[in-house]
Amino acid sequence: MYEFKLGNKTLFLKDDSQNPTYSYKDRASNLVSAFAKENKITTIATASTGNAGSSLAGICASQGQQAIIFVPASAPKAKLTQIMMYGATLVPVEGTYDDCFELSIAASKQFGWYNRNTAYNPLTIEGKKTASYEIFTDMHKQAPDFIFVPVGDGVIISGIYRGFEDLLKLGIINKIPTIVAVQSAGSSNLVGNLGSNQPQFSASNTIADSIAVDVPRNYYMAKKFLEKYEGKGVIVKDSEILEAASDLSQNYGLFTEPASAAAYAGYQKYAGKFGFPKNSKIVIQLTGSGLKDLDAVKSISKFPRAIKPKLNEVEKFLEERKK
Repeated sequence: MYEFKLGNKTLFLKDDSQNPTYSYKDRASNLVSAFAKENKITTIATASTGNAGSSLAGICASQGQQAIIFVPASAPKAKLTQIMMYGATLVPVEGTYDDCFELSIAASKQFGWYNRNTAYNPLTIEGKKTASYEIFTDMHKQAPDFIFVPVGDGVIISGIYRGFEDLLKLGIINKIPTIVAVQSAGSSNLVGNLGSNQPQFSASNTIADSIAVDVPRNYYMAKKFLEKYEGKGVIVKDSEILEAASDLSQNYGLFTEPASAAAYAGYQKYAGKFGFPKNSKIVIQLTGSGLKDLDAVKSISKFPRAIKPKLNEVEKFLEERKK
């Protein structure tokens, strides 16, 4: 976790792109795979927009298990390539993540596979709560004041709440941090329904594919945690997510995918609207590497023209860059 002093507050960037398959999803896949191995289960299936699938594929490859991954055919090619390189069975589906979710469960029941689906398998939340313990440890056994979390299905944020709730119940901390759920405006089915007893879900459409869901599968648990511990919600535009991805890369040296950058975009928006109390300690949960979705940042990463191998061409090139 990286620490930065910014005026009268301290910012911590929790970078889960350093995990074995470069995303937060390894926390869940590790536990699911371990349970399967302990119980002599050899085949594990899951639905994914890419990260959970590549995570399960990589972890299974390391443990001699077979992974079967259902993905939308439109998922980022880098993530699909990662899945195939790990030797998993890739099942592209002409449909949404939600279609993949239902199909993977039906297929698991039909063929007797163990299913990892986020929110369907309770071990996914237990695995994802480990980030809370790491944050607490990295901050020298203190809880932060705020944590910004990108949200799709609501499992990561529920896991983080579960971890800090464990610490609270054990008497190790005396309060739960203010956890802020950040969603894209094109997929805001959790934040958009906070305070409502009759949720209305709409089809997702966002550049942040890893948090693009039509129906948040862990909606009720995530909503309950947010309400119980007075969490907050922020909705950001795709343009703000891309700006945040650029900011993280150029000012902190952290290249994250759009879904991950959404958490930082939420932090920026919250800071501009509400500000933070003096001496606040703020954690931004970054969930995946930018190398997993290069197409998403094409609009903000234009390649320069090629030059001839001559010194005067370099001078001309540098002058052009100044304009």
